[in-house]
Amino acid sequence: MVMGGRSLGARVACRTVETTGAAAVLCLAFPLLPPRRGDKPSQSRLPELEAVSVPVLVVQGESDRFGMPPEGPERKVVAVRGDHGLKSDPDAIGAAVTGWLSHLSL
Repeated sequence: MVMGGRSLGARVACRTVETTGAAAVLCLAFPLLPPRRGDKPSQSRLPELEAVSVPVLVVQGESDRFGMPPEGPERKVVAVRGDHGLKSDPDAIGAAVTGWLSHLSL
């Protein structure tokens, strides 16, 4: 099973991967940096991605206002045209996901 979600759903997939026993996580538009609230500095959500011990694919819009996560040992990041909505290039999203799934050793 591959857990996945978009935006908040991607964060939930990361947080619940161990409980569900998923073999991989697909994150569409992972919100790395939350919106600023008042004078509080923005805190990265990178630890949520770093805590995942199975393969992860993050598909992120090049101009996503919530930032671009870095790649990691088990994490591939694919930047596609567009923003957090991921509506500009559905074919690129499909290609990224298909290619990643075909190379997973599940």
